[in-house]
Amino acid sequence: MTDIFELQRGTAPLLVSLPHNGSEIPVALQQRMVERARLAPDTDWHVARLYAFARELGASMLVPRYSRYVVDLNRPPDDTSLYPGQNTTGLCPAVQFTGAPVYLEGQAPSADEIAARVETYWRPYHEALQAELARLHAAHGQVLLWEGHSIKGSDLEFLFPGRLPDFNVGTSGGASCSPQRQARVEAALAAQSRYDFVVNGRFKGGYITRHYADPARGIDAIQLEISQRIYMDEETFDYEPDKAAGAQAAIRSLLEAALA
Repeated sequence: MTDIFELQRGTAPLLVSLPHNGSEIPVALQQRMVERARLAPDTDWHVARLYAFARELGASMLVPRYSRYVVDLNRPPDDTSLYPGQNTTGLCPAVQFTGAPVYLEGQAPSADEIAARVETYWRPYHEALQAELARLHAAHGQVLLWEGHSIKGSDLEFLFPGRLPDFNVGTSGGASCSPQRQARVEAALAAQSRYDFVVNGRFKGGYITRHYADPARGIDAIQLEISQRIYMDEETFDYEPDKAAGAQAAIRSLLEAALA
């Protein structure tokens, strides 16, 4: 455990990265934000709890402490848009998922401040991720990087119209993992009827999925974005164990299929 993230090392060829699980915002930074943003509403709430079972599969787990409002760990350090032509929220977001501002007027970070946040928060996470991928790849000859995410599944017209499917699998259009592994995950989704799903829809995989994947060398990366309605209350952010049990079982089946 560091001040920036927690890394639990496993024994299986599986690294579960949860880059938006963190919700902490330093007090000095909170004071520059609008009231709603201080609550870190765009957190991938409770995904570390949701994925706790992955340790039983032998997975390594990488979980950050701080909110994406401090710095978004799933964006490139130069803040190049991952979805050109679509609304996004940036490396150090100035707008919330609703399109509302994060900061009070005149309080958004400067270019120098953004660069400092990259060095302080972004780079240590990515150095740990890269090192753990290398360790697992050396031990097994291949490794799966699984990116766990969640988001409010509706009423976010700034980002997507209408209702987001329950499960959103992203493989950068098939470029970030082998066709065989993707096919196994799709088959596991098709075998269940509780949740609807899409593959490479609105969320095709962020920076981590795209940057670290190297299927030719046996490094596959898959992003799973789930709608928060399937395991929590989207308005209060409360975890709902009965709903979450079903979501956990479904996610576990995907991971097991991916590792088969």
